[in-house]
Amino acid sequence: MINMNILVIEDELLIQKSLKKLLEKKGATVEVSSSGKEAIEKILSTNFDRIVCDLMLQDITGFDIIEESKKKYTIEDIGNIFVIMTAYSSPQILEKANSYGCKVLGKPFDNIEEALEVFLRK
Repeated sequence: MINMNILVIEDELLIQKSLKKLLEKKGATVEVSSSGKEAIEKILSTNFDRIVCDLMLQDITGFDIIEESKKKYTIEDIGNIFVIMTAYSSPQILEKANSYGCKVLGKPFDNIEEALEVFLRK
């Protein structure tokens, strides 16, 4: 069993619920958030092994969340902890994600098992 504490930040509830269920099946403890502002509060008050973050949320972007996370984490930590999900993987977005050292997964996922492996990799 995988012992990880994961935060999934996703405003599409179907995707959020599906990821939560799949990650929990693998043994992870999963918290979810639909709002970027709520996610920031959780990030600053709880320690997560992995933060799976949708890039385009209704209130702010995943990059805004990463910027706020710098209050708690170093850039190196951020690169290890954050995985960004996006339906819009333009070169600019990939470049910006790379500047934080984050992995980027395109949505919809080509292969859900591979996506889960990325989320659960220590």
